[in-house]
Amino acid sequence: MTRTMPTPDSPLKIGTRGSPLALAQAHETRDRIAAAFDLPQEAFEVVAIKTTGDRVLDRALKEIGGKGLFTKEIEEALLSGEIDIAVHSMKDMPVEQPPGLVLDTYLPREDVRDAFVSPVVARLTEMPQGAVAGTSSLRRRSQLLNARPDLQVVEFRGNVQTRLKKLADDVAACTFLAMAGLNRLGMAHIAACALEPEEMLPAIGQGAIGIERRTGDSTTAALLEAIHDHTTAQRLAAERAFLAGLDGSCETPIAGLAELDGGTLRLRGEVLRPDGSERHFEDKSAPIEDGAELGRAMAAVLLARAGPDFFYWHN
Repeated sequence: MTRTMPTPDSPLKIGTRGSPLALAQAHETRDRIAAAFDLPQEAFEVVAIKTTGDRVLDRALKEIGGKGLFTKEIEEALLSGEIDIAVHSMKDMPVEQPPGLVLDTYLPREDVRDAFVSPVVARLTEMPQGAVAGTSSLRRRSQLLNARPDLQVVEFRGNVQTRLKKLADDVAACTFLAMAGLNRLGMAHIAACALEPEEMLPAIGQGAIGIERRTGDSTTAALLEAIHDHTTAQRLAAERAFLAGLDGSCETPIAGLAELDGGTLRLRGEVLRPDGSERHFEDKSAPIEDGAELGRAMAAVLLARAGPDFFYWHN
């Protein structure tokens, strides 16, 4: 599909989930393209699409299908031409895209850390014995129980505002959010503290926004190239190769973080049992151009070390 530059009469349609955070990410994408090409905001239309993951809030993600729950309906709208691009949180994205779609544009990455949010204590280490923590993330649940097996962990589904309300209603003494999301919403102040990667290694792609388009849409590809952040792409190449090597999904307690230092890429990765009873961790470095290969190699090492029965889908 070819198109001229977006105009108010023929706007670029940006598809996204409808949460305040998803809309903030779509608006950031719109504003970056508008600034790059000196276009008015009226040359863009943000289209909110409700996904299965947004509709089903009373069950854990692993029970209803995994990461594709937050992308399927948006990708269907992209394939049908209802929207022109789709804006995603990269930590929600499966490692493979549907035929006809390509994910090759990333905005500059935000803070990758997890936020510890609690009205009770200032730090995770100060949580009382047996206290209740709330999270919908299997990764965070596993990491928490590995570090603090005395804690009780309850399911916390919903957007940022929903989870904060549950916290205010005393459903739990603490919860965890992404610092990137809080920063984008102007809500960083609600975090009691940010958890360093050494304390809680983040999700693959955390803090990064990815933009998906139709294969062959060269005009849209040119628009997106103007806002693409190559540093973020280099980091995600390693992290997502690691995830792919582990067959990662929302049923998988996996964490990973790639960081750059000059021409070197450092990748930290871990896999855990869902109950937190076992953890395997690796920390390796390689030249940046070998990042994806490093990710695949690290996945192979951790799979071999954990053994064939570590994750049930490998049984």
